[in-house]
Amino acid sequence: MESEQPKMLKFRGQEYPCCASLTMGLIGGKWKTVILFHLMHEKLRYNELRKAMPTVTERTLSLQLKALEEDGLLKRKVYTSKPPLKVEYSLTDFGKTLIPLIQSIADWGDLVVEKYS
Repeated sequence: MESEQPKMLKFRGQEYPCCASLTMGLIGGKWKTVILFHLMHEKLRYNELRKAMPTVTERTLSLQLKALEEDGLLKRKVYTSKPPLKVEYSLTDFGKTLIPLIQSIADWGDLVVEKYS
């Protein structure tokens, strides 16, 4: 008897073998979830994110912000009325659907420090 191939999930032109794979494809890696965490409750400028994440390199932060924006999780608003250029990052409505997940990840980190350190 042949086993049926699992159905691939498609999202924005990418294929994923399962729902967890899709989720991690969007928010996986060392910095994406941290960026989303800092943007959960407020808009931040690039330098404010840099200060909140002092160990991330500028290049990595820029690349991760761009990836999150391309995936529709962040919006980047540029204010050009007068120099210097001001850029603000915030969660899109789609990005806000991740708040319960990001909060759970943060809460788990707190639990680990409290109970398992």
